[in-house]
Amino acid sequence: MAGLNLTFDEMWEIILACDCTYDGLFYTAVKTTKIYCRPSCRSRKPKKMNVEFYHDIQMVETDGFRACKRCQPEVEHSPNTALVKSVMAFLVNNYKQKLILQTIADHVGVSPFYLERVFKQETAETPRAYLEKIRIDKAEYLLKHTDLTNLDICYEVGFRTPSNFYKTFRRLKQCSPSEYRRERERTENGKVD
Repeated sequence: MAGLNLTFDEMWEIILACDCTYDGLFYTAVKTTKIYCRPSCRSRKPKKMNVEFYHDIQMVETDGFRACKRCQPEVEHSPNTALVKSVMAFLVNNYKQKLILQTIADHVGVSPFYLERVFKQETAETPRAYLEKIRIDKAEYLLKHTDLTNLDICYEVGFRTPSNFYKTFRRLKQCSPSEYRRERERTENGKVD
């Protein structure tokens, strides 16, 4: 087991903590089930005497172990990628509706707490922040390509209050919707001050 200066007991503590920091650095193989996992796998922990650790995925598979279906250690990306993509697709397809974390979590079949934690871990932002970006992108498009009023755009893209729309737009675009539209018209007409 060259390459990682961790003792058996240290690796054991890491898998008990389900620490994702060590994913890909070593694998936990369970002799009784012939399954191997990532250190962060949330499956029930085996007895310590039934565990072997491997630093190389080819070696663990050569020794006859198969990948865990829950943590998917053989997959390069995070096992949460499918969940996050499902949430992103749901948000893109439903951005106009009033969405709360519980609704999104129900759609993907996990708890709101777990969803927010995993989504933030994978994307560095919350589902709400991601939804706001989608809504502001849609508002930006409507400001460029329609004559809808700011208020109409606010409701069209799913904001419930104009104050939240203006605050979010300014935070993400560093200007108000009106300023954005004026600047856009000015640059399209070649009138740059």
